[in-house]
Amino acid sequence: MKKTFLNLAVTGLLLWSLPSCGNNPNASDDSVDTAEKMNDQMTDNKTSGVSEDDASFAVMAADAGMTEVELGKVALSRSANDEVKKYAQMMVDDHTAANNKLLSIAAAKMITLPSSVSDEHKKHIDEMSKMSGKEFDKAYIDMMVNDHNKVVDAFRNENERTNDAELKSFTAETLPVLTKHQEQAKALQEKMK
Repeated sequence: MKKTFLNLAVTGLLLWSLPSCGNNPNASDDSVDTAEKMNDQMTDNKTSGVSEDDASFAVMAADAGMTEVELGKVALSRSANDEVKKYAQMMVDDHTAANNKLLSIAAAKMITLPSSVSDEHKKHIDEMSKMSGKEFDKAYIDMMVNDHNKVVDAFRNENERTNDAELKSFTAETLPVLTKHQEQAKALQEKMK
């Protein structure tokens, strides 16, 4: 009970302490950049027991996971293909679950995660939102193959590199799910040729 309260308190403190981008005209509105800067300060000051590489991985994983959820939601409304819609629902479900696990780990380790997707990913989501039907399906699945190729590699590298037991467990648990997403995206891509 104390640990749960402590996790909630730390999460609340971290969210409260995030600078409001709207109040600073010089601040970037990219919450990924903001999270990276806050984590750099914490690792530089040794106020977190987490390495800079682990914190950067967590930010990247959160950004990628949120992007998959958002793109999955777009796919559910823009796709013309039932298999693509089924894949998109899997993305929403699986990445929401992984995002929640990562959020819990980050709160316990005082890692600041982004509150929204990076500006780069927002741009992709906006572009995808303007497409529909077969054009959307092809672009979405191509993006899923590319994204999962990168993310699977990043999770493998983190799993091999990290000394943090919780992040090692998270990556080991999440890798089979990501590999399944990667394989299914490649199979859908082949069907669309």
